[in-house]
Amino acid sequence: MDPMTDLLRGVRANGAVLRQSMTAPPWCWANADAAPLSLYVLLRGDAWVVPDRAEPRQLSAGDIAIVRGPHPHRVADAPDTPPQVTIHAARHCTGVTDGRPVPEAESPRLGPRLFGEAHDAPVSLVTGAYDGGGDVGRLLLDALPDVCVVPARPDGPSTALTLLTEELAVSRPGQQLVLDRLLDLLLVSAMREWFERPEARAPAWYRALGDPVAGPALRAMHRDPVRAWAVADLAAEAGVSRAAFARRFTEAVGTPPLAYLTRRRMDLAADLLRRPGTTVSAAARRVGYTNAFAFSTAFKRTHGVSPGSLVADTPEEAGTPEEPGLVTP
Repeated sequence: MDPMTDLLRGVRANGAVLRQSMTAPPWCWANADAAPLSLYVLLRGDAWVVPDRAEPRQLSAGDIAIVRGPHPHRVADAPDTPPQVTIHAARHCTGVTDGRPVPEAESPRLGPRLFGEAHDAPVSLVTGAYDGGGDVGRLLLDALPDVCVVPARPDGPSTALTLLTEELAVSRPGQQLVLDRLLDLLLVSAMREWFERPEARAPAWYRALGDPVAGPALRAMHRDPVRAWAVADLAAEAGVSRAAFARRFTEAVGTPPLAYLTRRRMDLAADLLRRPGTTVSAAARRVGYTNAFAFSTAFKRTHGVSPGSLVADTPEEAGTPEEPGLVTP
């Protein structure tokens, strides 16, 4: 498996929130309980993404912004525009001044998932949110800054974006499944472009893939994380001695090889545990542990919580289509 595929294979929307909004300045939406990953595609006009923990980022027509949660952020026509509505994790909006829910009836609609007063409004923005805990792999989330912006394609919108906007304008059977897969395709395509940009701060392991010593071992571990790798096995993959391998790998990746392997396995296990129906023992077996106690110990040492807590906290509604009557912009 190539490392980019490994990085992105945890991306799988399941009942994702998707909207297209047409509006005019001044406008601002505050995301108080941001989803693990949000995606904004500016089709027309200008916009700003204003995260709580980072500098504001300006968007031009065609740009895609990917925002990592759960920290709050705002999307607006200007960085200093006050919020008009607050978007909550429970997939509903409240007014900023009175905290009153904003019903769907009070939001002008132009289509099943199109909101606004006019199709020709100066701003058109597509919003997608992966709000389920298991919808996006931890490996990808850890690799991203708070906000990353992929500039508009010189050859125009991608096929995935064109299909997505067409689907948002109509109501069809099986639509949520189609929208989920189109959102996945759009995100994966944007991530591939972003990681190729010079400003992308890729994780150390990703940068180390080009290292002649660490790279072969990393690819071997990502290809077969379940295998009971020893340092000698990984050194053989790199064609160097154990001592030279361990030293170079630690320098390039920032952690010893077996510690990296354990972390990789625990991240995979965390993604598995967030999927409904996965037990602790099943996750342990899937990542190469025959002893559930040893797995639980390693998991708690790595993630700070027991693996059972992820099973118990898996939101049942993650795969449930949104309830009618309350709306996000």
